[in-house]
Amino acid sequence: MAYSIETDRKWQQKWEETKLYKFDRSNLDKKLYCLEMFSYPSGANLHVGHWYNFGLTDSWARMKRMQGYNVFHPMGFDAFGLPAENYAIKTGIHPKDSTYKNIRTMEKQLREMGATYDWDYEVITCAPEYYKWTQWIFLQLYKHGLAYRKKAPVNWCPSCKTVLANEQVIDGACERCHTEVTKKDLTQWFFKITAYAQELLDFLPKLDWPEKTKKIQTNWIGRSEGAEIEFKIAGSDKTLKVFTTRADTLYGVTYVVLAPESELTDEVTTDEYREQVEEYREFARKQSEIERMSTVKEKTGVFTGGYAINPVNDEKVPIWIADYVLAGYGTGCVMAVPAHDERDYEFAKKFNLPIKRVIRSKDGSPDELPFTEDGILVDSGEFSGMTSEQARIEIVKKLQKENMAEFKVNYRLRDWLVSRQRYWGAPIPIIYCDDCGIVPVPEEDLPVELPYNVEFTPDGESPLAKCEEFMNTTCPKCGKPARRDPDTLDTFVCSSWYFLRYPDNHNDREPFNREWINKMLPVDKYVGGAEHAAMHLLYARFITKALRDMGYLDFDEPFKSLVHQGTILGPDGSRMSKSKGNTISPDDYIREYGSDVFRLYLAFGFSYTEGGPWSDDGIKAISRFVNRVERLVEKFVAEKDGESSDSIGADEKELIFVQNTAIKGVTEDAEKFQFNTSVARIMELTNALYKYDALQVKNRKLMEEAIRNLLLLLAPFAPHFCEEMWEKMGYEYSIFNQKWPTYDPKALVRDTIEMAVQINGQVKYKIQVPQDADNKAVEEAALNDEKAAVYLKDKEIVKIIVVPKRLVNIVVKK
Repeated sequence: MAYSIETDRKWQQKWEETKLYKFDRSNLDKKLYCLEMFSYPSGANLHVGHWYNFGLTDSWARMKRMQGYNVFHPMGFDAFGLPAENYAIKTGIHPKDSTYKNIRTMEKQLREMGATYDWDYEVITCAPEYYKWTQWIFLQLYKHGLAYRKKAPVNWCPSCKTVLANEQVIDGACERCHTEVTKKDLTQWFFKITAYAQELLDFLPKLDWPEKTKKIQTNWIGRSEGAEIEFKIAGSDKTLKVFTTRADTLYGVTYVVLAPESELTDEVTTDEYREQVEEYREFARKQSEIERMSTVKEKTGVFTGGYAINPVNDEKVPIWIADYVLAGYGTGCVMAVPAHDERDYEFAKKFNLPIKRVIRSKDGSPDELPFTEDGILVDSGEFSGMTSEQARIEIVKKLQKENMAEFKVNYRLRDWLVSRQRYWGAPIPIIYCDDCGIVPVPEEDLPVELPYNVEFTPDGESPLAKCEEFMNTTCPKCGKPARRDPDTLDTFVCSSWYFLRYPDNHNDREPFNREWINKMLPVDKYVGGAEHAAMHLLYARFITKALRDMGYLDFDEPFKSLVHQGTILGPDGSRMSKSKGNTISPDDYIREYGSDVFRLYLAFGFSYTEGGPWSDDGIKAISRFVNRVERLVEKFVAEKDGESSDSIGADEKELIFVQNTAIKGVTEDAEKFQFNTSVARIMELTNALYKYDALQVKNRKLMEEAIRNLLLLLAPFAPHFCEEMWEKMGYEYSIFNQKWPTYDPKALVRDTIEMAVQINGQVKYKIQVPQDADNKAVEEAALNDEKAAVYLKDKEIVKIIVVPKRLVNIVVKK
């Protein structure tokens, strides 16, 4: 019977019955923790993206298993979040009901994929037995000063009716619904990820991660070395603090700029300018941070009527507010040096503010605006004549003595906003008491369960706030009536530690056993989308480091090695979407061809880290290839009693060479997730076997060895099919209990080489000659070949040119 979906079902049942992929907890000598970023349980079937990530990572895991590793390969669901809640608002189906229904569907589909998951270790983040420990982590962060509450301007999606972290705002819009994001002042919970900013940077070079991802995190963290300098506010005892990396330009400051939302704006604004300042603050509030930071956006701002005192020369400079300064970055105030900063220059030009040049380029360039990074200071008091580099240090040192400055390192990274005004998430385990204030829920009272009967239609207020049964509680400290926190946690909190729960997912006493988890972690190979570089991957690193410092973990980083899969595009070359009508359903192809053909095409048809457009022709070609392998096996089995030879001649040596080349190439390329070239090597071996099989007399022992190795190499990419072929060959179950083939380095060197023969510079035929043949032997082989009689008949040979190990050119008289 030809390979089909029935073959898949047969072997999936066999694997389930024999528990082939059960993880061996007793043998950790060659433990290998392989993990894909788990998915959200959507209502649709597994899409091509799931298959591309999960199916091919499973192929890598299968190879590692055959190489002798004890592979731990779990799967679960990132099950809280907006999609289920939005679906509920639209249809009336409760998020819990739709989510668990979708989980059951995806579990079935993932099992039908035939992956090596050990389902005993499944985690579901919306299950109370999981989010109990998400809440526990929140409490540990709170106890250690890494979770705090404050009022702050936050990103607000008016469509989703919830707060968004900076990372969830893409080009000024909500990443999920694409609605333009606005600003809103709310009291929110934050995780103090900035406490680990430097370590998050320091450990990046040590990670086996894509350089692009490490660069994204480096830029997102944004380390800057400089100084924090105080400007006194004229007529006030308060000061403005500015962070600058260019203290050498202090003498060129002609104005300072406050963020419109800064608390100091009220302090510096005079009555004369208060109305225009308030109007501008409202204008700025409606803009997203992305818009405000845009370099192409026209500069806007208003004068406050206030002045600041430049600490190096006591000059009064005007204080403006402008939307290009953000309260959350640095101090929320910048000193403007229009002669040496392009952004400040554009602002100064628009509002006719002074431009004072205090640095000349070292070559004395007369350019009007060199924006010099380094040069010689002029008009800078006692520091005139110094280089910029010298002045940066000396100016700060002088101001330090006057308590007006200090050297400081600043980071672009800001603390992680984790409060969400939505229903479908883990409740924040905090109680508010009129007498005791903020009171953490006692650990023994966890989980704080999410109530089922809640009105979750969004109106800007947290849905839980409308559930009196949930909100009303008793203060754990004083016993008086109290209220719960109505917000839920950002779903990224759930996914920031799930990899720690997998190995000990049934532990009901603690999130994980410390001794066990420190043996199992960190994850050896992690595979998922590059879009999570500045969100999930950064958050998971932070939580790991925080738990380490609390004494729960012995390792510094969650993921040793990281691979990002590419994107499978629609046949039209654009991203798949229902609106474009270019989506591809794996199910249709699996029903027609079987899951292995689908998986094998994904491996061969695309460079794994790049992806590319889908093609029907490609999958049809893969189906034909699978049929070729099946015919080869069936023919060999049918001829098992046929004539055989024990000799090792030129044909046998060629098959040995191709076989060993394939083993080497498949192993090395698959290890690097270069699956397309791995499959190409397997195809080359298949072609070589067909060529050898066409001979009248064959060495059947050698041929069986080559077919056996062909199936072993193909097995990770076509697991059901290769189990079937393995059984047809009469071998013991299972092919995945066999050792991965190894190559013989000596077999990679051919005894003979192929050389092209040219007649007057045009290739006419090819010859095989010994590897060590001298030029005379090569000439004789070229002239004595049977094709020479055809091409050289009646021709006068002028000379013969031999290019060693490459070609022979026979020059004949025309």
